[in-house]
Order: sequence, then structure tokens, then C-alpha cells
Amino acid sequence: MTTVDDTTQDSTQDSTQDTTQDTTQDTTGEAPAVDMDALMQLVGSFVGDLGATMGAGNVLLGERLGLYRALATGPADARELATRTGTDPRYVDEWLRGQAAGGYVQYDAGSATYSMTPEQAFALTDPSGPVFLPGAFELALGALKASDEIEQAFRTGAGYGWHQHDEMVFTGCERFFRPGYLMHLLPEWVPALDGVPAKLERGARVADLGCGHGASTVLMAEAFPASTFVGSDYHEGSIEAARERAAAAGLGDRVRFEVAGAQALDEHDLDLVTTFDCLHDMGDPLGAAQHVRRSLAPDGTWMIVEPAAGDTVAANLNPVGRVFYGFSTFLCVPNAVSQPGGYALGAQAGPAAIRQVVTDAGFTRFRKVAETPFNHVYEARP
Repeated sequence: MTTVDDTTQDSTQDSTQDTTQDTTQDTTGEAPAVDMDALMQLVGSFVGDLGATMGAGNVLLGERLGLYRALATGPADARELATRTGTDPRYVDEWLRGQAAGGYVQYDAGSATYSMTPEQAFALTDPSGPVFLPGAFELALGALKASDEIEQAFRTGAGYGWHQHDEMVFTGCERFFRPGYLMHLLPEWVPALDGVPAKLERGARVADLGCGHGASTVLMAEAFPASTFVGSDYHEGSIEAARERAAAAGLGDRVRFEVAGAQALDEHDLDLVTTFDCLHDMGDPLGAAQHVRRSLAPDGTWMIVEPAAGDTVAANLNPVGRVFYGFSTFLCVPNAVSQPGGYALGAQAGPAAIRQVVTDAGFTRFRKVAETPFNHVYEARP
């Protein structure tokens, strides 16, 4: 039962009284004065956002049509780049102009040609590299396809499951997060865990919960051939993709993938459990944490990778927080609400909220072991 204490009632009454007084006192009917400088600042933000919104689709076109890769081989005008890629020069001309305006390619007015800096080529042309920007745009555009359904969820309070989203969400999610895992998982995150690298070298039992397409699972399995791995995800399509990834990497004998939620995987005496960017998506994160606790060996470790966040709203009012709040509105919160428990942490839960879940589940040790601009990494021990 929800109760309201006296303080809340007083606050509500005061707020109501203030509103009534304000309405009574405002008898002039005049609109508040508009600060034109502030208005222009807002319009400037709007222009940037509108350009970025359309830019997302253009970046994906450039990646899918091979325009970035072809331009990275050397400067070209629209006709030359169209020849290299088998595309229409008029379309390519318009695309190039927009890319130059957005800072994704370079334009030389003297020769009327376009080119890419090493940094632009590095971030836009290699899907297997440690930085790959088009994947993030694919995830965003995939999420936005559910705008009608999310609008309805706002009105009703209903959830919208991960499995209900467009296929671009699943492929984009892997391509968004995999570069970060490539850059940090093996060089930094695993070594930061107390005693875990040695266990993995000798031969450990590992479960990767919420594994999606299995990018994190496969990376760890390739690095530690003496260990065995099981990845799980409730989305059947993602598990099918993960099995294909493992088979292509020749890992079938040491890696298996199961369609199972975080509380359904039947494993015991695990040396390591990992959750990559998924604890906050779960409808019952406490139940999942309790299941992890029961599944671990007495000296086991739970590595929790979550989006970088502070503990307060004010601490997250920055560009990274804005990205994650945006994704969370369309993906994380609706998915959590759709599941039993209905406890939606959101993508910007912060260290204190994660610590609370972990300690409430019975873990006695919890610490942050690593961080990047996009992720915080925590270690939990029984």
C-alpha cells in the first residue's frame, strides 16, 4: 500500500496553494518576456539535433554503400566516388556535402574534392576495429522505429520488450558495444578482477548473462582456451546469432549458448559470471543478482559492466548522459517494465543503485575496478 506522510501532504497542499495564488494574481494576461539570446541558444541546439537526426541515416548509407571505405583510399569528387562504389553521382554529391558539413569527411574547395583524415577513416570504415561509429547510429535508428509503440507505453505504463524491437536494434547493439569490448575487456577489465585472470588461464567455468549476439563471450573464449563458457539471453534470435559466431570462430567445443533469462540459467559453482550492459535492462535486477550469487562458487566473481553514470540526475546532465537517457527511454525502461518485477533501473542508475542491488542480494564485497567514457566496471564477491 502506498502511503503519504505529513511532509508530502503539506508539500502537495503548498504546491496547490501556490498554483492557485499564482493563477489568481496573474490577471494581466501578458505572456512572460522572452530572452532572445536564450531563445537563439535553444534554436542552435535544435539545429544541431535536427542535423544529427538526419545525419544518422546518412552515416548508415555511407557505411552500407561502402562510400566511407572507398573515400578512405584517396581523395575524390562525387563522380569518382560514385564510380568506385557503383552508385549514382548526383546522390553521392549531396551526401558528400552533408558529410563535410557534419565533419565526417574533409572538403578541399580548391580541387572540389573530398577526403578523410586518418581519424575519420579509423572510426567509420572498420566494423571490427576498437572504434566504429555507424553501429551506434544503427542502434538509434532501430530503436526509433518503435516510436509509436513507446508513445503508447507512455500513455498506458505498459512495457515493450527487447524482443519486440526491429532487427536493427539487435545488430546495432552488437556493433555499438563490441568496439568497446575489443578495446577494454581483455587489456583492462578482466585484469582488474582479483585473481580472475589466473583462474581463466588455468581453466575456469564462466557464464555470460544477457550475452546478446555473444560478442563478449566469444572474445573471452578466444583469449582463454582452457576455460569453458556459457552465454544466455532470453531473445532467441540473438542466441542463434551467437551460436553462429562461436561456430565461425571454432569454439563449439568450449562455448555454448542457451535461450534463458538471467534467473533461469541452471549453472552452479561458476568461477566468473559476467553481465555486460544489461543488468539495468532487467525487470527484476535483485532477483537476477540473487541468482548470480547462488550460481557462483564460494570464491567466484561477478563482473558487472554498466553504462557510465553518476548517482544523481545533475551528475548525468552531460553528452554521455544524454545519449544513455535517450536510449533508456526507448529500450531499457520499456524492456524492464515488460518483465516480471517491473523494477526499471534505467541506463543511468549510477554506482550507488548498482551497489544496493548487489549488497541486497547477499554479496559482501563490491568495488569499481575500471571505467571508460561509456562504461563503469564493478566487481562483486560473495
